[in-house]
Amino acid sequence: MRSMFEDVSAIVSTYSKDRMGYVLDCVESLEKQSMPPREIILVLDPDQDLIEAYKTSVSSGVRIVVSEERGLSNARNAGIRDAKTEIVAFIDDDAVADEAWLENLVRNYDDPNVVGVGGLIKAEWENNRPMWFPEELDWIVGCSYKGLPERTTIVRNPIGCNMSFRKVVFEQAGYFAADIGRFGRKLIGSEEMELSTRIPGKIPNSKIVYDPSAVVHHRISRNRANLTYLWRRSFYEGVSKSLIVGSKQYSSTVLTVEDQYLRYLFKVSVPSRLRRIYSFKSLCQLLVLFLSSCAVFAGFLPGRLAKV
Repeated sequence: MRSMFEDVSAIVSTYSKDRMGYVLDCVESLEKQSMPPREIILVLDPDQDLIEAYKTSVSSGVRIVVSEERGLSNARNAGIRDAKTEIVAFIDDDAVADEAWLENLVRNYDDPNVVGVGGLIKAEWENNRPMWFPEELDWIVGCSYKGLPERTTIVRNPIGCNMSFRKVVFEQAGYFAADIGRFGRKLIGSEEMELSTRIPGKIPNSKIVYDPSAVVHHRISRNRANLTYLWRRSFYEGVSKSLIVGSKQYSSTVLTVEDQYLRYLFKVSVPSRLRRIYSFKSLCQLLVLFLSSCAVFAGFLPGRLAKV
Protein backbone atom coordinates (compact mmCIF):
# COMPACT_ATOMS: atom_id res chain seq x y z
CA MET A 1 0.00 0.00 0.00
CA ARG A 2 1.42 3.37 -1.02
CA SER A 3 1.63 6.23 1.42
CA MET A 4 -0.44 9.39 1.30
CA PHE A 5 2.93 11.19 1.20
CA GLU A 6 4.63 11.09 -2.18
CA ASP A 7 6.32 14.48 -2.05
CA VAL A 8 9.90 13.70 -1.08
CA SER A 9 13.33 15.22 -1.64
CA ALA A 10 16.27 12.80 -1.84
CA ILE A 11 19.50 14.42 -0.64
CA VAL A 12 23.00 13.20 -1.44
CA SER A 13 26.20 15.04 -0.50
CA THR A 14 29.78 14.57 -1.58
CA TYR A 15 33.13 16.28 -1.11
CA SER A 16 35.40 14.65 -3.69
CA LYS A 17 35.67 14.09 -7.45
CA ASP A 18 37.21 10.72 -6.61
CA ARG A 19 33.74 9.53 -5.55
CA MET A 20 32.16 10.38 -8.91
CA GLY A 21 31.44 6.76 -9.84
CA TYR A 22 29.75 6.11 -6.51
CA VAL A 23 27.67 9.29 -6.78
CA LEU A 24 26.43 8.50 -10.30
CA ASP A 25 25.40 4.99 -9.22
CA CYS A 26 23.59 6.44 -6.19
CA VAL A 27 21.73 8.99 -8.30
CA GLU A 28 20.75 6.34 -10.85
CA SER A 29 19.21 4.23 -8.05
CA LEU A 30 17.18 7.25 -6.94
CA GLU A 31 15.92 7.89 -10.46
CA LYS A 32 14.67 4.28 -10.66
CA GLN A 33 12.62 4.33 -7.45
CA SER A 34 9.14 2.77 -7.49
CA MET A 35 8.02 6.04 -5.89
CA PRO A 36 10.37 8.59 -7.49
CA PRO A 37 11.42 11.57 -5.38
CA ARG A 38 10.02 14.93 -6.43
CA GLU A 39 13.59 16.18 -6.54
CA ILE A 40 17.12 14.83 -6.22
CA ILE A 41 19.48 17.28 -4.55
CA LEU A 42 23.24 16.83 -4.79
CA VAL A 43 25.04 18.98 -2.22
CA LEU A 44 28.69 19.82 -2.89
CA ASP A 45 31.42 21.39 -0.79
CA PRO A 46 32.33 24.96 -1.82
CA ASP A 47 35.06 23.94 -4.28
CA GLN A 48 34.84 25.29 -7.83
CA ASP A 49 36.63 22.34 -9.43
CA LEU A 50 34.28 19.96 -7.65
CA ILE A 51 31.23 21.94 -8.73
CA GLU A 52 32.28 22.08 -12.39
CA ALA A 53 33.07 18.35 -12.45
CA TYR A 54 29.61 17.35 -11.21
CA LYS A 55 27.73 19.93 -13.26
CA THR A 56 28.98 18.25 -16.41
CA SER A 57 28.45 14.70 -15.16
CA VAL A 58 25.09 14.34 -13.39
CA SER A 59 21.77 14.16 -15.24
CA SER A 60 19.68 17.26 -15.80
CA GLY A 61 17.11 16.05 -13.27
CA VAL A 62 19.56 16.50 -10.40
CA ARG A 63 19.69 19.90 -8.72
CA ILE A 64 23.13 20.88 -7.47
CA VAL A 65 23.34 22.88 -4.25
CA VAL A 66 26.61 24.28 -2.95
CA SER A 67 27.10 24.27 0.82
CA GLU A 68 28.41 27.49 2.30
CA GLU A 69 30.81 25.53 4.51
CA ARG A 70 32.53 22.16 4.38
CA GLY A 71 31.48 19.14 6.41
CA LEU A 72 28.67 16.59 6.25
CA SER A 73 26.35 18.34 8.71
CA ASN A 74 26.67 21.64 6.83
CA ALA A 75 26.01 19.86 3.53
CA ARG A 76 22.89 18.15 4.85
CA ASN A 77 21.62 21.42 6.29
CA ALA A 78 22.11 23.13 2.93
CA GLY A 79 20.08 20.40 1.24
CA ILE A 80 17.31 20.66 3.81
CA ARG A 81 17.03 24.43 3.42
CA ASP A 82 16.82 24.09 -0.36
CA ALA A 83 14.30 21.23 -0.35
CA LYS A 84 10.79 22.06 -1.49
CA THR A 85 9.01 19.05 -0.02
CA GLU A 86 7.44 17.96 3.23
CA ILE A 87 9.80 15.01 3.70
CA VAL A 88 13.56 14.92 3.16
CA ALA A 89 15.43 11.62 2.77
CA PHE A 90 19.19 11.14 3.01
CA ILE A 91 21.47 8.53 1.45
CA ASP A 92 25.27 8.41 1.44
CA ASP A 93 27.10 9.08 -1.81
CA ASP A 94 28.61 5.58 -1.80
CA ALA A 95 25.29 3.79 -1.29
CA VAL A 96 22.70 2.44 -3.72
CA ALA A 97 19.00 2.29 -2.86
CA ASP A 98 16.69 -0.67 -3.43
CA GLU A 99 13.94 0.13 -5.88
CA ALA A 100 11.27 0.36 -3.15
CA TRP A 101 13.48 2.27 -0.68
CA LEU A 102 11.59 5.58 -0.68
CA GLU A 103 8.18 3.95 -0.90
CA ASN A 104 8.90 1.79 2.16
CA LEU A 105 10.39 4.67 4.13
CA VAL A 106 7.60 7.09 3.43
CA ARG A 107 4.64 4.80 4.18
CA ASN A 108 5.53 5.12 7.87
CA TYR A 109 4.59 8.81 7.78
CA ASP A 110 0.92 7.88 7.52
CA ASP A 111 1.16 7.96 11.32
CA PRO A 112 1.09 11.71 12.11
CA ASN A 113 3.32 11.23 15.17
CA VAL A 114 6.16 9.77 13.10
CA VAL A 115 8.69 12.51 12.43
CA GLY A 116 11.63 10.42 11.23
CA VAL A 117 12.21 7.05 9.58
CA GLY A 118 15.39 5.08 8.97
CA GLY A 119 15.98 1.80 7.19
CA LEU A 120 18.30 -1.16 6.82
CA ILE A 121 21.83 -0.56 5.53
CA LYS A 122 23.49 -3.65 4.06
CA ALA A 123 27.27 -3.74 3.87
CA GLU A 124 28.64 -4.45 0.38
CA TRP A 125 32.35 -5.17 0.83
CA GLU A 126 34.64 -4.52 -2.14
CA ASN A 127 36.85 -7.49 -1.24
CA ASN A 128 34.36 -9.56 0.77
CA ARG A 129 33.93 -9.21 4.51
CA PRO A 130 37.19 -9.82 6.38
CA MET A 131 37.00 -13.05 8.37
CA TRP A 132 37.88 -11.21 11.57
CA PHE A 133 35.24 -8.45 11.22
CA PRO A 134 32.13 -9.30 13.32
CA GLU A 135 28.69 -8.19 12.12
CA GLU A 136 28.12 -6.54 15.53
CA LEU A 137 30.65 -3.89 14.45
CA ASP A 138 29.09 -3.00 11.11
CA TRP A 139 28.23 0.42 12.60
CA ILE A 140 31.95 1.16 12.16
CA VAL A 141 31.46 1.15 8.39
CA GLY A 142 28.14 3.04 8.57
CA CYS A 143 25.86 0.03 8.25
CA SER A 144 23.16 -1.73 10.21
CA TYR A 145 24.72 -4.12 12.72
CA LYS A 146 23.85 -7.36 14.43
CA GLY A 147 21.85 -6.51 17.53
CA LEU A 148 19.50 -4.03 15.86
CA PRO A 149 15.77 -4.85 15.77
CA GLU A 150 14.68 -7.12 12.93
CA ARG A 151 11.15 -5.69 12.68
CA THR A 152 9.70 -2.21 12.28
CA THR A 153 9.99 -0.50 15.64
CA ILE A 154 10.46 2.84 17.38
CA VAL A 155 14.11 3.81 17.87
CA ARG A 156 16.09 6.71 19.30
CA ASN A 157 17.73 7.63 16.00
CA PRO A 158 18.29 6.35 12.48
CA ILE A 159 21.70 5.75 10.88
CA GLY A 160 22.77 8.61 8.62
CA CYS A 161 23.29 6.57 5.44
CA ASN A 162 19.57 5.72 5.30
CA MET A 163 17.28 8.17 7.05
CA SER A 164 14.47 10.64 6.50
CA PHE A 165 12.65 13.35 8.46
CA ARG A 166 9.71 15.64 8.09
CA LYS A 167 11.11 19.03 7.13
CA VAL A 168 9.15 20.62 9.98
CA VAL A 169 11.47 18.79 12.40
CA PHE A 170 14.33 21.08 11.45
CA GLU A 171 12.16 24.16 11.80
CA GLN A 172 11.10 23.16 15.30
CA ALA A 173 14.11 21.26 16.71
CA GLY A 174 16.95 22.86 14.74
CA TYR A 175 19.34 21.53 12.13
CA PHE A 176 22.25 19.09 12.29
CA ALA A 177 24.96 20.35 14.63
CA ALA A 178 27.88 21.63 12.56
CA ASP A 179 30.49 20.89 15.26
CA ILE A 180 29.97 17.11 14.89
CA GLY A 181 29.55 14.93 11.84
CA ARG A 182 32.05 14.00 9.15
CA PHE A 183 34.41 16.63 7.82
CA GLY A 184 36.22 15.19 4.80
CA ARG A 185 38.09 12.17 6.15
CA LYS A 186 37.72 13.12 9.82
CA LEU A 187 35.75 10.47 11.68
CA ILE A 188 33.66 12.49 14.15
CA GLY A 189 30.05 11.34 13.82
CA SER A 190 26.73 10.86 15.66
CA GLU A 191 25.11 14.01 14.23
CA GLU A 192 21.87 12.10 13.55
CA MET A 193 21.84 10.90 17.17
CA GLU A 194 22.40 14.42 18.48
CA LEU A 195 19.52 15.78 16.38
CA SER A 196 17.21 12.92 17.33
CA THR A 197 17.76 13.48 21.05
CA ARG A 198 16.62 17.09 20.65
CA ILE A 199 13.38 16.22 18.91
CA PRO A 200 11.26 14.85 21.82
CA GLY A 201 11.71 18.05 23.82
CA LYS A 202 10.57 20.17 20.88
CA ILE A 203 7.88 17.94 19.37
CA PRO A 204 5.80 16.13 22.01
CA ASN A 205 4.60 12.59 21.22
CA SER A 206 6.98 12.38 18.27
CA LYS A 207 8.30 9.00 17.11
CA ILE A 208 11.29 7.91 15.04
CA VAL A 209 10.84 4.55 13.33
CA TYR A 210 13.25 1.94 12.03
CA ASP A 211 11.80 0.01 9.07
CA PRO A 212 14.13 -2.74 7.79
CA SER A 213 12.13 -3.10 4.56
CA ALA A 214 13.62 0.23 3.39
CA VAL A 215 17.01 -1.00 2.18
CA VAL A 216 20.15 0.64 0.87
CA HIS A 217 23.42 -1.09 -0.02
CA HIS A 218 26.50 0.68 1.33
CA ARG A 219 29.79 0.09 -0.46
CA ILE A 220 32.66 -0.60 1.91
CA SER A 221 35.98 0.26 0.31
CA ARG A 222 39.01 -1.94 0.90
CA ASN A 223 40.77 0.84 2.86
CA ARG A 224 38.23 0.39 5.66
CA ALA A 225 38.89 -3.33 6.00
CA ASN A 226 41.82 -3.03 8.37
CA LEU A 227 42.44 -2.75 12.10
CA THR A 228 43.81 0.80 11.87
CA TYR A 229 40.52 2.12 10.48
CA LEU A 230 38.55 0.05 12.99
CA TRP A 231 40.52 1.53 15.90
CA ARG A 232 40.25 5.13 14.61
CA ARG A 233 36.53 4.89 13.85
CA SER A 234 35.83 3.30 17.25
CA PHE A 235 37.94 5.91 19.02
CA TYR A 236 36.14 8.82 17.35
CA GLU A 237 32.79 7.22 18.10
CA GLY A 238 33.75 7.55 21.75
CA VAL A 239 34.83 11.14 21.20
CA SER A 240 31.53 11.94 19.45
CA LYS A 241 29.44 10.45 22.26
CA SER A 242 31.54 12.32 24.83
CA LEU A 243 30.85 15.63 23.06
CA ILE A 244 27.11 14.96 23.10
CA VAL A 245 26.91 13.72 26.68
CA GLY A 246 29.04 16.66 27.81
CA SER A 247 26.35 19.10 26.70
CA LYS A 248 24.09 20.23 29.54
CA GLN A 249 20.95 20.01 27.37
CA TYR A 250 20.94 16.20 27.38
CA SER A 251 19.83 13.91 30.19
CA SER A 252 21.89 11.14 31.74
CA THR A 253 19.75 8.60 29.83
CA VAL A 254 20.89 9.78 26.39
CA LEU A 255 23.15 6.73 26.02
CA THR A 256 20.46 4.14 26.78
CA VAL A 257 20.87 2.62 23.32
CA GLU A 258 24.62 2.27 23.81
CA ASP A 259 24.01 0.59 27.19
CA GLN A 260 21.66 -1.91 25.53
CA TYR A 261 24.22 -2.58 22.81
CA LEU A 262 26.96 -3.28 25.35
CA ARG A 263 24.65 -5.68 27.20
CA TYR A 264 23.99 -7.46 23.92
CA LEU A 265 27.74 -7.77 23.29
CA PHE A 266 28.52 -9.20 26.71
CA LYS A 267 25.41 -11.37 27.08
CA VAL A 268 25.13 -12.71 23.52
CA SER A 269 28.06 -11.92 21.22
CA VAL A 270 30.97 -12.64 23.54
CA PRO A 271 29.52 -15.85 25.09
CA SER A 272 28.63 -17.26 21.65
CA ARG A 273 32.23 -16.86 20.54
CA LEU A 274 33.65 -18.17 23.78
CA ARG A 275 31.70 -21.38 23.17
CA ARG A 276 33.55 -21.64 19.86
CA ILE A 277 36.91 -20.38 21.08
CA TYR A 278 38.58 -23.34 19.35
CA SER A 279 37.65 -21.68 16.02
CA PHE A 280 40.29 -19.25 14.73
CA LYS A 281 37.52 -17.05 13.28
CA SER A 282 35.71 -16.86 16.64
CA LEU A 283 38.93 -16.06 18.47
CA CYS A 284 39.82 -13.28 16.02
CA GLN A 285 36.33 -11.75 16.23
CA LEU A 286 36.41 -11.92 20.01
CA LEU A 287 39.71 -10.02 20.07
CA VAL A 288 38.39 -7.43 17.60
CA LEU A 289 35.25 -6.85 19.70
CA PHE A 290 37.52 -6.22 22.68
CA LEU A 291 39.78 -3.91 20.64
CA SER A 292 36.87 -1.82 19.38
CA SER A 293 35.34 -1.53 22.87
CA CYS A 294 38.66 -0.36 24.29
CA ALA A 295 39.00 2.23 21.52
CA VAL A 296 35.50 3.60 22.17
CA PHE A 297 36.22 3.97 25.88
CA ALA A 298 39.61 5.54 25.10
CA GLY A 299 37.82 8.22 23.07
CA PHE A 300 34.96 8.66 25.51
CA LEU A 301 36.66 8.80 28.92
CA PRO A 302 39.00 11.82 28.50
CA GLY A 303 36.06 14.04 27.59
CA ARG A 304 34.02 12.80 30.52
CA LEU A 305 36.90 13.15 33.00
CA ALA A 306 37.46 16.72 31.80
CA LYS A 307 33.89 17.52 32.88
CA VAL A 308 34.44 16.17 36.40
